Amino acid sequence: MDLKNLFSKISFDNNKKEQPTKQDAPTHWVKCPECSALMFFKEVENQNNICPKCNFHMRIGAKRRLEILADRDSFIEYDIDVKPTDPLKFVDKKSYKKRVEEAYKKTGRNSSVISGECTINSVPVQIVVFDFAFMGGSLGSVEGEKIVRAVDRAIEKEQGLIIVSASGGARMQESTFALMQMAKTSAALKKMDKSQLPYISVLTDPTMGGVSASFAFLGDIIMAEPGALVGFAGQRVIKQTIGADLPEGFQRAEFLLEKGSIDMVVNRNDMKKTLSDLLTMFQKNNNAS
Repeated sequence: MDLKNLFSKISFDNNKKEQPTKQDAPTHWVKCPECSALMFFKEVENQNNICPKCNFHMRIGAKRRLEILADRDSFIEYDIDVKPTDPLKFVDKKSYKKRVEEAYKKTGRNSSVISGECTINSVPVQIVVFDFAFMGGSLGSVEGEKIVRAVDRAIEKEQGLIIVSASGGARMQESTFALMQMAKTSAALKKMDKSQLPYISVLTDPTMGGVSASFAFLGDIIMAEPGALVGFAGQRVIKQTIGADLPEGFQRAEFLLEKGSIDMVVNRNDMKKTLSDLLTMFQKNNNAS
């Protein structure tokens, strides 16, 4: 071996190598928010972002959600170019226009939902997934329009619809325009009901405000991930209003299941099979009738 040529190819000048910043450097360890266990990030990733120690379901983005639920290369996105407007010229600490621009830079999307169609274990379905990273997954005019278009596609193609919610509620910067999406989406889902097509609502952490008060609780089947926070108003507001302590586990998925507000709590690792089984069951029932 020619050691001279070998060493001539190796640079020992560290100044020439661009060092990653703290933000760019990969995070190799993950701390569970529930049990504080420290785990290698690949271990958590392989478990679909569920803590292997305590089963805590960590929040995930819309893209990751689709990777878990949809069959590989089956997802087709629609309505990508639909963008929010600023009819009220709303300004708080920042202008609404500025907030939308920042959310776009953060997520690469124009709204807090991704809508399209895919197959789940070979069962075709229309799907809408919220991303909390875009302005807290808030419901605005664009989000409502995308949901209605997904409903229309489901009716046209005689497919089921799945909406995966992760939202703080209606978008305050759009005021009444955002609140009207509650009625708009509910009316669209009524058309699905008349067409006898299944709508499955999946509640993830958190599902709050106007989203929980409209389409999120209109599903033929309403399921939630373990530990998901689901409700209308926040716990602090409710406690101050009623002047009493709240029960343990209040507004969590397991509490809602116990009180009959939802149909099932499903582990994220079992979600794909559960959804495909339900869609197949509804399909067989419709064919039989």
